[in-house]
Amino acid sequence: MSARLGAKHILVTGAATGIGRAIAEACVREGATVVLLDRDGDSVERLAAQLRSAGHQAQAVVADIGDRYAVEAAVAKSRKLSGPLTTLVNNAGMNVFHEPLAMPDEAWQRCLSVDLEGAWHCSRAVLPDLIEQGGGAIINVASTHSFSIIPGCFPYPVAKHGLIGLTRSLGIEYAPRGVRVNAIAPGYIATPAVEAHWQTFDDPAAAKARIEALLPPRRLGKPEEVAMTVVFLASDEAPFINASCLTIDGGRSVVYHD
Repeated sequence: MSARLGAKHILVTGAATGIGRAIAEACVREGATVVLLDRDGDSVERLAAQLRSAGHQAQAVVADIGDRYAVEAAVAKSRKLSGPLTTLVNNAGMNVFHEPLAMPDEAWQRCLSVDLEGAWHCSRAVLPDLIEQGGGAIINVASTHSFSIIPGCFPYPVAKHGLIGLTRSLGIEYAPRGVRVNAIAPGYIATPAVEAHWQTFDDPAAAKARIEALLPPRRLGKPEEVAMTVVFLASDEAPFINASCLTIDGGRSVVYHD
């Protein structure tokens, strides 16, 4: 087993599926002890059991990250299971897409609660461990929606823009204490949620092909490709990267027009 993350105790939120699952799997392969947090208790418990059966160190905790007190209880449980945390991966989130004036109030509240406040709830719960140990890392999974706008996707980009602000602010605030806070911004990644999106079209294959044609590599990214960027930022190989955002979109965000 690689020792690349051998001394790390990592909490991954939204770990039951998609990018979160790929991150958890990559981290345990690299030697980390991982706590998987998700609101889907059955799925996250199954994944933790699968990872343990493969010889990895993995535990599951259940919480809705939009609930501060549930997060605090989950982090306390993770400490009891595996000791103080060294690393937090704020991956959990949800897509909330509306035309602004047609958006229900509860949609705004839920989006901001999960996609922005949830990351703060988790960071606030884990930061004391990192500070006490003299360092650690927080990695926020943002999005290319953090700096580019697609009409009809409100208020998701509002929350993701805010997540970059949270990343930069905490990164600067706690750098003197040895804590690094960074973000990653995935673009189109072949997750189960994205694959399900194609099925909403009359011709799913054609819908997917239209998006692939827009991407410079002419394909979607893989969850594993996102996960290995997280491994890098969580490792001791990135000691001077702080308050930054790494874009993982195959170059799409730098294309001026199609």
